[in-house]
Formats: sequence, C-alpha cells, structure tokens
Amino acid sequence: MSTPFHEAEREPQVAPPRTVQSPVRYAVVGAGWISQAAFLPGVAQSGNSVVTALVTGDSAKATALARRYGIKHVHGYADYEQLLSAGEVDAIYLALPNDMHRQYALPALQRGIHVLLEKPMATSEADCEAMIDAARSGNAKLMIAYRLHFEPATLAAIELVRSGKLGRIRAFSAMFSQSVAPSNHRASHGYWAGPVSDMGVYPINAVRNLFGEEPVEVSACGVRDPDLPFNFDDTVSVTLRFADHRIAQFVVCYSGANIDQYRILGTKGDLEVSPGFTFGVGLRHHLTLDGSTQEQVFESTDQFGGELQYFSDCILNNREPEPNGEEGLADVRVLAAIERALESGQPQNLGPFQRQRRMEASQVRKLPPVPAPELVDAAEPSKG
Repeated sequence: MSTPFHEAEREPQVAPPRTVQSPVRYAVVGAGWISQAAFLPGVAQSGNSVVTALVTGDSAKATALARRYGIKHVHGYADYEQLLSAGEVDAIYLALPNDMHRQYALPALQRGIHVLLEKPMATSEADCEAMIDAARSGNAKLMIAYRLHFEPATLAAIELVRSGKLGRIRAFSAMFSQSVAPSNHRASHGYWAGPVSDMGVYPINAVRNLFGEEPVEVSACGVRDPDLPFNFDDTVSVTLRFADHRIAQFVVCYSGANIDQYRILGTKGDLEVSPGFTFGVGLRHHLTLDGSTQEQVFESTDQFGGELQYFSDCILNNREPEPNGEEGLADVRVLAAIERALESGQPQNLGPFQRQRRMEASQVRKLPPVPAPELVDAAEPSKG
C-alpha cells in the first residue's frame, strides 16, 4: 500500500476562482464501501458530473473500478499531490476515515479544487475551521455530504414542522442501530469511528434542522458489551437541551438489530419517520393529527447522485452549497461535546452558535435509484 500523503502547511491567500465547465470532473478519494456501493453508481445519472480520477492504495481494486466506470486516471495515496497539480480534476469526493479528512481536504481546497466531504466533517472543531478557512482562501466550494438534505421525505418533514401543523414542537427522539462486524475498520479506532460519530450525526443533524435551533447543553451515557472487541461504548444514549425549552434524545448502537427512525412531538400531533436515515429504500412518514394516523411512503431516490448533482450545480453556477463547512462544524461541536460528556459523566454546555442557513424545499432531488453493484474488496459494516 502507498504511503499516505501528508498535509503541507501553506500561507493563507485568496486565489482567483477556477473556471469549471460541465461536466464537473471529480476524483474519488477512497474506494471503500460507501464509494463503491453508493457514490460511483450514481455519478452517470447526475447529468453534470463525471469521475476522471480514483485515489486508492489497492491497485487491483483501482484497476477493476477504473475499467467498470471508465475512469482515466488512477493514483496511489503517495501520488495525491501530483493529482492535485495535474489539472485532471475540478473537485474531489472524499470518503476516507474521519481522522484523515483534514489531511486530504486541506491541500485540495487551498488549490481551489472543490471538495464534497463525507460526514462527519472532521474529528475536531479546529480541523473543521481549518477546512473552512482553506475553502475561503482557495476560492473553493466545500460541501459536507448530507445526502438527506436533498431527500424528499426529509425535506417534507422539515416543511411540515415549519407549517405549524404539529403545533409547537416539544421534543424529538430517535433510534439508530446496526450490527458492526468486529473486523470492520470502525470497530477499533475509538470514539471518532464509533456509533456516535458514525451514526449520531444523523439524529443530531435532523433535530438541529427540524427545530431550527442549536443545542445549548449535551449529556450522554454509554455502555460497552464485554463480549465485543470494540474499544468504545457500543451503545450510547444522548440528550440535547435547547434554549427554547425543547429537548431531544437519541440512542445509537453498533451491536443491535438494524433500525433507523425518528419522531417529532408537537402540541397538535406527531410525526414518525421510519425508516428515517437510510438509503436504498423509500422513507416513510407516519403522521398523527387529532388521533388519526396516516402513512405516506416516499419513492426511493438515488440520494448520492442527487447530492452530487446539487453540488456540481453549485460549482457551475458559483453558488454556496447549503450544507457547507458551517453545517459540518455545527454537528462536530455537538459530537465533541458528547465525547466530553461520556468521559466526564457530566453535562456539557455548548457555546453560542448561530447557523446562517437552513435546508430548503427547493433542494430536493428525485433521481431514480440505481442497482447495487458488485463490490471489489469492500464490504458493508455488518460484513467486515
């Protein structure tokens, strides 16, 4: 395997914007499960994007994927600097482990190469801020890959809350669980690869946008199954308190049956979204008003192709993406506070934070789902 590229520190300076023509040329950095199972299959139907380069340390994997998707340029991690300077790409899709995000995003952004970055944005607030600064100085777009910001059921839930049909919103709850194989890389890399960072970002992001507010206090409790090899709490319960007298709770788990759902309680009714966070299936609303429950099944969409289409549109039309670095930072500050709460056993106060933008209905994308591809030396979390 190639030696990973090490970040080069550069003096911040504002670069002129790059001229980009359609289709936007992407490099996929990291060819693991999420890139193979979800991102690469949806590129072709975006209509404004193409993958022209692939960065991976596995040459056999690179050869197979390059042949399947017609990718012209293949690089090892040691060649990353060369790729960024070669003029082969306009943007990168970065899907490496969370603690490597700054290392690979920063040099791209500093060169004016746009970055679509998998969530969570980073493993510290400082790293998030460094990437935001690099995007600003490099005149590059930085978008965090919140695929649900473009998913019809999610945006419909946001609009329902904003409409006032549920009355005053009082509480939010969520349960998100999966069984992660001990051999998976997530199983042995600590808190920032564990269930809170990996899965907790979904309910955190959901409630922040449903409430339209930022939490002011975090408390958490975790437990660890002694028969499992995880070096972190495999099941964690979190409570978020908001300044406007609302509360949110969620549980995330790496050792349970598959479930993903959330519920919003108002003074006039409630909405359960189940499934609520996954991809590859249609999400469902269970809306209860005046004691009567109605179910709405939303059509499955290609969530990854949709977010890519949106980001490329932002690049081509010089628009700031909504789930930008500020949105990523807003979640990471909560994740960091949960880590402190687990370590200390005490509630953690969050400093003031004002999000400048929120999700809008106009962001919805309805690309049709794509068939699941055969994976090359990669597996979903439950299988290794």
